[in-house]
Amino acid sequence: MTNLLIIAVSAALVNNVVLSQFLGLCPFLGVSKKTETAAGMGAAVMFVLTISSFFTSLIYNYILVPCDLAYLNTIVFILVIAALVQFVEMFLKKTIPSLYKSLGVYLPLITTNCAVLGIALINVQKSYNLLESVVNGLFTSLGFLIAIVIMAGIRERIDGNDVPESFQGMPIVLITAGLMSIAFFGFAGLV
Repeated sequence: MTNLLIIAVSAALVNNVVLSQFLGLCPFLGVSKKTETAAGMGAAVMFVLTISSFFTSLIYNYILVPCDLAYLNTIVFILVIAALVQFVEMFLKKTIPSLYKSLGVYLPLITTNCAVLGIALINVQKSYNLLESVVNGLFTSLGFLIAIVIMAGIRERIDGNDVPESFQGMPIVLITAGLMSIAFFGFAGLV
């Protein structure tokens, strides 16, 4: 149980996928303009990352390794992630069309989100079992959700402020992301 708690805290805060490992920056920077959209993207990534961690670990440990096909893990992981993203896309299009429209091109880009594939590969690299993989996926995606919602909240506040012309747009967003990253380094002593 202690091991799962260490994995959870490490994945969400200490080794935050966006602010410490710098994976998944495309949706982090692209969808963090509004808090509602950021929360929707975070929830979609949370679903895909948790479920893909489960399926990729299951496939790797019970199919690829016993059949001596572990070298195919990246290709298989990409196919699993793509299928899950298609499921999320169809679900959002049917149930929450406004969120589906606001996420736009970033929703299908979850398929190529390096954070999702990266966590599946990290689960293999660290030899996590099925439960540890799911916990790592869930709390990594929670860390992504925390980071993107905080960034969206800050960006909403920045839009109402007087920013020098040379810093307007993406430069101030990148500076903010850098400062957030430095702030998250404060969690380094937790684990």
